[in-house]
Amino acid sequence: MMSGGWTCVRGPDSSMAMKTSRSLNAIALPLLMATASIAYPAHAAPSVAEAADIALTSDKYAWDFVEGITTEVGPRQAGTEAEARARVWAMAWLKKHGFENVADEPFEMETWVPGEFHKAEITSPFPQPLVIQPLGGSASTGPDGITAEVVEFENVTALRAAPDGSLKGKIAYISHSMTPTQDGSQYGFAGPARWVGAGIAANKGAIATVIKSVGTDNHRNPHTGGTTFRTPDGGADVGRAVPTPAGALSLPDAANLERMFDRANGRPIMLKLTLTPRNLGTTTSGNVVGEIVGRDPSLPPVLLACHIDSWWNAPGAFDDGAGCGIIAAAALNVRSSGQPLRTVRVLMAGAEEVGLFGSVAYSKAHIDEPIGAAFESDFGADRIWRFESNFREDNPELHNNLAASVARFGVANSSIVARGGADINIARDQGTAIINLKQDGTRYFDLHHTPDDTLDKIDPVQLRQNVAVWTQIAGLLANEAGQIKPR
Repeated sequence: MMSGGWTCVRGPDSSMAMKTSRSLNAIALPLLMATASIAYPAHAAPSVAEAADIALTSDKYAWDFVEGITTEVGPRQAGTEAEARARVWAMAWLKKHGFENVADEPFEMETWVPGEFHKAEITSPFPQPLVIQPLGGSASTGPDGITAEVVEFENVTALRAAPDGSLKGKIAYISHSMTPTQDGSQYGFAGPARWVGAGIAANKGAIATVIKSVGTDNHRNPHTGGTTFRTPDGGADVGRAVPTPAGALSLPDAANLERMFDRANGRPIMLKLTLTPRNLGTTTSGNVVGEIVGRDPSLPPVLLACHIDSWWNAPGAFDDGAGCGIIAAAALNVRSSGQPLRTVRVLMAGAEEVGLFGSVAYSKAHIDEPIGAAFESDFGADRIWRFESNFREDNPELHNNLAASVARFGVANSSIVARGGADINIARDQGTAIINLKQDGTRYFDLHHTPDDTLDKIDPVQLRQNVAVWTQIAGLLANEAGQIKPR
């Protein structure tokens, strides 16, 4: 479950040994054996299926992309110079590998940065430091910090039930009970502690908020992420509140704070909080696009998406450098089978982490350009285990053909209706076909938004399985002559 369960190599072709779990070996080794002996005539382009099989054992692109962007650019905070460098880097990479119509499509956004100083300290009754990171969109305490009593809430529901004004002059602490799951579903359960907790607390009078990081690891690495300041109204969060300081404690530090509440015997727990984020005002972000041009321009393209930005505290290998490597590799593998019928377009969206600004901007700019189908990679780099679409009922033959085509990679069919990820707003806005290729999220929230989101956490074997599945699905969709989702 934890990142400690993998000892990763320097690259996909390294001769260093890699330890993997028995479950991964049980899946990966038969697939490797099944494809290792495949040989194709040197003069013939492989079919889509053959290109996918080759990708399972020989990744020429995905690792190269994620290794390059994390090494040469590093953290890519939205709206900053670092994100701009990432767009330049990605466009150069796409052009080098033969993508056409490569462009940076700029948009403006309000930009928040974390500042230089992040500190939390219990001053009484159990004086000691805690490890904290600010939450995106939150306010500064000022360099001198603030000191106040902390009030504990088991979860956001308990916070909502607190009387209006009851937190005046105090700091709210919000916990949750997130656990690891394969499908990542606990994020929706625990996420509101970060997404809306600070806004609810502010409207009940709190001068600041600290949360238990929304994650599943046991490292002293806080999970950052964005928060919003909205006015609670009967359980719904509407309107606006004045931003207050807000930060996430590492999970061990949050557990320590909760033990303090248990031992305090009615004594107030006093916390000094120093967070110094700031707003830069309006800056420029952008979306990077590129295409493998198809034979029939009258057919709507297939859109493969990821996001190019990351938080400031890590180089964003899992979230979402790997995703961008996966979609680019799949597009190039489709091209290796010959020019596809439909254009395959890649979208590396900007400013996803801070509010889906790139996805919204792309949809606004291209809403009148029909998309045939869209899917995104933004859940790490561990193996894909489930296939979903939103046209299982409307186009069952195609849905079932697609699902059957990736069964050999250990991917199960599903009746769940795909709704797509953050970076394909255009598909939802147009009501077009959406695919979900669900990755194993068991260890994703150990790494998500933490300093541990680094290249060494990527398992090249599982990364190649992602590329193989994406190649297969993208290739079939790119060569589908009929309407993918009747509507």
